[in-house]
Amino acid sequence: MKKIKIAGVPEHFNLPWHLAIEDGAFENRGIDLEWTEVPEGTGRMCTMLRDGETDIAIILTEGIVKDIVAGNPSKIVQVFVQSPLYWGIHVAANSSNKKVADLKDKKAAISRYGSGSHLMAVVNANNNGWSYKNLEFEVVNNVDGAIEALNNGTADYFMWEHFTTKPLVDKGIFRRVDDCPTPWPCFVIAVTDKLLEKSPSLVNHILEVINTYTEDFKDIPSIDRMLANRYEQKVEDIQEWLSITRWSQENITPIMVKNIQEQLERLAIIEKTLPYSKIVTKV
Repeated sequence: MKKIKIAGVPEHFNLPWHLAIEDGAFENRGIDLEWTEVPEGTGRMCTMLRDGETDIAIILTEGIVKDIVAGNPSKIVQVFVQSPLYWGIHVAANSSNKKVADLKDKKAAISRYGSGSHLMAVVNANNNGWSYKNLEFEVVNNVDGAIEALNNGTADYFMWEHFTTKPLVDKGIFRRVDDCPTPWPCFVIAVTDKLLEKSPSLVNHILEVINTYTEDFKDIPSIDRMLANRYEQKVEDIQEWLSITRWSQENITPIMVKNIQEQLERLAIIEKTLPYSKIVTKV
């Protein structure tokens, strides 16, 4: 049995991985796939890939592209979720900020630099015609840190996945003023160069298994109730999320990688671009 470490956020997108692990689907291929939950998100997973704390990460596209350009010794091997991620733009429930325009020149809470919450705050500023070069950030590590920062006034707004934070909106902890969808597929599967060089066939086995699960995921009986129970969501919210979410069994295209890099470079998030083959590989 070959042990492989994999990391991902504790969100409903990743249920196919948990079902496959629980079913023993990877063990049947001789793989002990050890899952680590990373509530801090993409910035933390980039560090884990760099430091060898994980072999594989289910990670935000823009975050891993940025980090590979910055020297992360990893490659994208496949898109995991093809549809955009809907980033809710949240303020404290009692905030005087009522709309997105009110957040100009205000401080954004982010999990860490290089995270999705950081990069999308820049994208959102650009979308609204603000000077993104002067954005201010408060590092809060995770959602709990964001709750504290927004309520004590050390930050003004926080961007996080719409449905993950919906229970906090329902409870009156956050108020969502708008959504900001990513202009690219939201999650990809990234693998360290070390594992790709050493055991490409293992990576291929892992992709074959997870693709079997994502192809039929929406057809699982009562999948909406299962997701709602596991992730403490309302069934109607999960049904809406399922209706707009598309998993993928294909790799990211050269034109999409080009578009992502061009936008990140234009926003001064990266200083250079790399050829497709330096960011993406086929196994």
